[in-house]
Amino acid sequence: MTVTPVKNAVEFTSFSAKDESEIELIESLVERMGAPLMILDCDVVRNQYRALAAALPNVILHFALKPLPHPAVVSTLLAEGAYFDLATNGEVDLVASQGVPANKTIHTHPIKRDSDIKVALEYGCTTFVVDNINELEKFIPYADKAEILVRLSFPNAQAFADLSKKFGCSPDKAIEIIAYAHQLNITVRGLSFHVGSQTANPEKYVHAIGRCVELFSQVEALGLPTLHTLDIGGGFPVTYSQEVMPIDEFCAPIRHALTALPAYAQVIAEPGRFIVAPSVTSVASVMGQAERDGKTWYYLDDGIYGSFSGIMFDEGNYPVDALYWQGERFESVLAGPTCDSIDVIAESIMLPKLNNGDLIIGRMMGAYTSATATEFNFFKKAQFVILNEYHAVDSLSQVI
Repeated sequence: MTVTPVKNAVEFTSFSAKDESEIELIESLVERMGAPLMILDCDVVRNQYRALAAALPNVILHFALKPLPHPAVVSTLLAEGAYFDLATNGEVDLVASQGVPANKTIHTHPIKRDSDIKVALEYGCTTFVVDNINELEKFIPYADKAEILVRLSFPNAQAFADLSKKFGCSPDKAIEIIAYAHQLNITVRGLSFHVGSQTANPEKYVHAIGRCVELFSQVEALGLPTLHTLDIGGGFPVTYSQEVMPIDEFCAPIRHALTALPAYAQVIAEPGRFIVAPSVTSVASVMGQAERDGKTWYYLDDGIYGSFSGIMFDEGNYPVDALYWQGERFESVLAGPTCDSIDVIAESIMLPKLNNGDLIIGRMMGAYTSATATEFNFFKKAQFVILNEYHAVDSLSQVI
């Protein structure tokens, strides 16, 4: 089975299962394991990584673990030659457990405890991100071990999550940090930025890259050590309810902007959502139902506190439908299992008449879903099923 983005999808619009083999696979998995499930197809992870690598051929891709920190994703991407972007001690532990060489990692959380720095250095990760003087001074004891990327802020109100609101500094402040680092004998490797999650306009990257090119020249003109690296962050968009540009087209202006960098500059990126969002299909079952105000409410065994957590804070417009989608449709409500009134997945969705035990399928469920799920009310998180981890076509290779 290969899961791909649903084209021309509308929020909670209908779709059909790809073919009978997919229906049979889902039914057999639920029969063996129960529901809810998250079906992770590693072939999709591979395809997304390869597509982005082809669109940014001279950029080293560091997968950001945050959206889906799963061992199968790490091992799949490591086999593809990917690098990794870490932000916590838990993420350090994850990549270490999968045999990721430390020299294929960077640590990009702009705010760290001393213990976070020590854990990363003990693993062998030596590149860190700072965006203020206080953070820079934490590296005084580690000046002979660590290198720094200075993170810039480029506000982007159009992004779903404007990460420059919380992190990053102005270009002028970056010069101050770089000069102070030189006084402290701390090596500044380069600059970084993140234009925001699910960024639909590539010109946001173009503007940020242009300003960084200017800063490379300013640093050199001031007689400070040459900057060698630019980290262009993540934010590459995927299709949920609204179609986005094909990734090669999206990256074309980015590729052009990067040609203005010095020839010796190394460019890296931190893709997360783009790599994993299309790779997971969720499966939930109907626990019960009730008629309320002329609509049938279907109560599922997964919800807002579980795999659909992204509805509360992320893009969250997942294509959702019944596994058996044929027949007359009626305006319905999908609710989660908990005893909380906000646990509603869809207030108005057209569904065929469902029976208790029938299955609801969600697409594009790989990013910021299971990673942010809880076990509120003691409802267990959805189990993961891993497909094609070892290139085994349409086979269940591992169950976690």
